[in-house]
Amino acid sequence: MDKIEQLLADLTDANGVPGFEDEVAEVMVRHTLAADEVTYDKLGSVIARKTGTADSPRIMIAGHLDEIGFIVNQITDEGYIKFLPLGGWWGHVALAQRVIIKTSKGDVLGVIGSKPPHILKEDERKKVLEIEDMFIDIGVTPKTDIKKLGIRVGDPIVPVAKFTRMNNPKVYLNKAFDNRIGVAAAVAVINALKGIKHPNAVYGVGTVQEEVGLRGAGTAAYAVDPDVAFVADVSLAADGPGSEKYNKAKLGTGPSITVYDGSMIPNRRLRDLVIDVAEKEKIPFHLSAMPRGGTDGGRIHISRSGVPCLYVGVATRYIHSHTSIIHRDDFDNLVKLLVAVIKKLDNKTVKALNKR
Repeated sequence: MDKIEQLLADLTDANGVPGFEDEVAEVMVRHTLAADEVTYDKLGSVIARKTGTADSPRIMIAGHLDEIGFIVNQITDEGYIKFLPLGGWWGHVALAQRVIIKTSKGDVLGVIGSKPPHILKEDERKKVLEIEDMFIDIGVTPKTDIKKLGIRVGDPIVPVAKFTRMNNPKVYLNKAFDNRIGVAAAVAVINALKGIKHPNAVYGVGTVQEEVGLRGAGTAAYAVDPDVAFVADVSLAADGPGSEKYNKAKLGTGPSITVYDGSMIPNRRLRDLVIDVAEKEKIPFHLSAMPRGGTDGGRIHISRSGVPCLYVGVATRYIHSHTSIIHRDDFDNLVKLLVAVIKKLDNKTVKALNKR
């Protein structure tokens, strides 16, 4: 593995559902070698600063540390675990998957189960099974002692997955690319700027609790008070059967520059600047839109008196599931594009983004 692949592997193998991001934060800090200073806001978001030839403008690159998961909600008398979702889950992708319950006494392996389909009524078979109708089976027997295992209501639950190269060695498979891909981009940009002149201060930020309401983005943006912000996140890959008509976000075609999402209309001058830089630097890209859902930009762009903000992404298959797929070239080109844009963001250029 090279440094970037190791970064992606370490971040995605780490576990961190909303409110429990400490393990991922530690990985981010360990890999952010070129930062001048690393601090935290009071919710736990990581803020890594790299100052260039000036303390301002302040450029924020945000990716969220948390991944979707679950939390223990109830333990039945027989020892089965009822749970609540942390983030958006579709019942079809949760059922029959292996998970780990993170307890004070260590990890407990389980599998998500439900009433057997053989005894479902005909109308029940046609419905997507709701999370509330599922449970986690930890290998329950009449002698199972839940207290001895240390499982308690409130314990986080994470998917079981491992970073893997697929048949094409540039195609990676793992959980939590949403949004460790954005955290990795923030880290890689900070490290890439070592020894390079840039007329600003860059803040690589790993936000917390994005999947449950963009919470860390609000506090981190308030702490940084950025003049410009980039939200690095996954974008919806549209190269699978049945989804081709929705956008041009295909694996291997470069980063996504998002013109609209459900939480933010980007600053149009910043959008055009990024497109111009990509074209001049011959960096492949595609334009994308996400009519439903949102990103940390939904909070960042309305922080304080407002922040010029743009959501850039990496096309990713099967987000909000136990495993997703990305292409390494898309990540590398995203980092290359962000570095090229940051080198141009001096005071004059940033002031022009707000010109009326």
